[in-house]
Amino acid sequence: MYNSKKVSQLEKYIQFLYLVMGNLLKVLTCTDLEQEPNFFLDFENAQPTEAERETWEEVDVVLQDARAILDELQAYKGAGQEIREAIQNPNDEALQDQAWAAVVPLVGKLKKFYEFSQRLEAALHSLLRALTNETYSDSMQHLEREQALAKQFAEILHFTLRFDELKMINPAIQNDFSYYRRTLNRMRINNVPAEGENEVNNELANRISLFYADATPMLKALSDGTTKFVSENKNLPIENTTDVLSTMASVCKVMLETPEYRSRFSSEATVSFCLRVMVGVIILYDYVHPVGAFAKSSKIDMKGCIKVLRDQPPNSVEGLLNALRYTTKHLNDESTAKTIKSMLQ
Repeated sequence: MYNSKKVSQLEKYIQFLYLVMGNLLKVLTCTDLEQEPNFFLDFENAQPTEAERETWEEVDVVLQDARAILDELQAYKGAGQEIREAIQNPNDEALQDQAWAAVVPLVGKLKKFYEFSQRLEAALHSLLRALTNETYSDSMQHLEREQALAKQFAEILHFTLRFDELKMINPAIQNDFSYYRRTLNRMRINNVPAEGENEVNNELANRISLFYADATPMLKALSDGTTKFVSENKNLPIENTTDVLSTMASVCKVMLETPEYRSRFSSEATVSFCLRVMVGVIILYDYVHPVGAFAKSSKIDMKGCIKVLRDQPPNSVEGLLNALRYTTKHLNDESTAKTIKSMLQ
């Protein structure tokens, strides 16, 4: 006969082993929710505490202007017709004047957008200083307890991806600026005064030209700005900065895949916002972190993030999937798992 007491002890021991092995597996795979930030980041209603207020107000001024910048960029039509007519009729002074008159105010806008990228970088530095200091022990506590600043960081990422999307589909931007530079150089050679308050000097013209030559100029400005922040704060471990990025990506992923959190969004626009922020922070992490977002040692669950994107209506996320395919730095590295590459094909 079996000894029931011994059987009971054996069952308990087996259950204990299962528990230990299960927990070990969770730690090794790092896919369990407990290993990730498991809190709701209120992108819709977060308000600054007194401790956050000074930084929040400084950044808010920039973000208020960001909305106007996007509106202006979306409405940017370019001077394509005037430029074509001027080029086709090089001896017609009236057409040359018309093209110049059309281009000069547009270049003023392009200069304004470029200068805004520098303001955005300064705002990013303010947020990173607040979110990486020693007030809290880690990035998870920073983002959970400084939600208004986390929301602003998310809004900067959202703006950045939206700006670059609009720029990519508008070839008039580079065409207008190229024509402006060519015409300006010709006027200087011929000693013709270049009237208009929007004229930029050669050095500034070179910087603006390089800015728009990049496929994703605002993202490059942001990644360069983050790298600069790390290099200027040598006493701060790089992990303090990259952990803010990876934690933000995880927060977005968890909120999107957890019905309890997702149901708290008051509109589908917040879902889109969250998806865009997740992708933006992945790309930023991929540029700033030494081995990028796709390496095995990355603190971002790339498979989980891509799955969240794949679970959305296809037409709504194709642009974000393309951003991961074509604007990241390390996707095509040999160290990137084949499964991740295939998920993005």
